[in-house]
Amino acid sequence: MKTIRRILTLSILLITLCGTAQQYPFEVEVKGKGQPILLFPGFTCTGEVWEATVAALSKDYECHVFTFAGFGEVPVVEKPWFPKIKEGVESYIKNQNLKNVVVLGHSLGGTLGLWLATENDHALSKLIIIDALPATGALMIPNYDSEALAYESPWNKQMLSMEAKAFEAMAEQMASGMTLNKEKQVLVKNWMLKADRETYVYGYTDLLKLDLRADIVKINIPVTILAATEPYGLEMAKSTYAKQYANLEDYDLEFAEGTAHFVMYDNPSWFQEKLFHSLEN
Repeated sequence: MKTIRRILTLSILLITLCGTAQQYPFEVEVKGKGQPILLFPGFTCTGEVWEATVAALSKDYECHVFTFAGFGEVPVVEKPWFPKIKEGVESYIKNQNLKNVVVLGHSLGGTLGLWLATENDHALSKLIIIDALPATGALMIPNYDSEALAYESPWNKQMLSMEAKAFEAMAEQMASGMTLNKEKQVLVKNWMLKADRETYVYGYTDLLKLDLRADIVKINIPVTILAATEPYGLEMAKSTYAKQYANLEDYDLEFAEGTAHFVMYDNPSWFQEKLFHSLEN
């Protein structure tokens, strides 16, 4: 009888531990003390993308560095991926009792920050986003219609069945356009290769379906946008941001000329200067 009780107790303990480990659809590393900053990486990236940023910020701020499900070593979650990430962040903020929160997000991470900020029941105080849009799909898809996008599509089937060598070649080409830093191109490519393939495909569909252009009118906290100009140049970048953010009443927008999507890699000194200026004002 005692043996049975021990087995039952151990089983319950293991279930409890597993439940705790899977509490959120992401992993978070916390460094530093002070005002909390949530650092959201872009699609397929791990929290490592913020390594230099955290080294500077953690001297004065409490940095919560996220890696989302399906990327790096973080276990996958069932789709819909992006809504689950958002819900998980909301729970994390509440459970950690975080107040006066700054969100720093790159690419998809910036879009996530916008999504959270459209709802007024969060403890957010400021949003700083790097090369992110409220409707990525509208930029990439002609005659964009978010309702027309579905998980089951010829493109998604092709991506899911793509052989490893072909996928690697695609990832290498994409990474070469995302940063001008050759060393970082390899890092970005490897993040793509390591990502869970279904998360890569269906999670990106979630991002493309999301259209916040009308909802950003609800944002009532300071927003700073640090944007790249490559590959299309400054004037095209200005036009894109003006159209996408037309419904956001007030925001600060600065362009890092001559940088690609990973602004923090292509001009780190400019990025950190603008970041700290935003945090201090």
